[in-house]
Amino acid sequence: MMNQAPRIAARMTALIAALAVPAFSYAQNCALCYTQAAGAGSRMIAALKSGILILVAPPMLICLGIAWMAYKKRNQFNEN
Repeated sequence: MMNQAPRIAARMTALIAALAVPAFSYAQNCALCYTQAAGAGSRMIAALKSGILILVAPPMLICLGIAWMAYKKRNQFNEN
């Protein structure tokens, strides 16, 4: 029970780091993309937002598939 504290601390640190990363990524804006989106109409902005969501789906599904396969095979090589 005593060795749980380092694990919990490591998980909390990872959670805080994961929540802090998006704040740093806002500084990586492309000037051309920003000016094009700012000058576009509301329909173009909506299309851009839906395009971003569509491009996020395949990598997310691939990661979920790999995680699911790893979860299913987690005990395959354990020694009794």
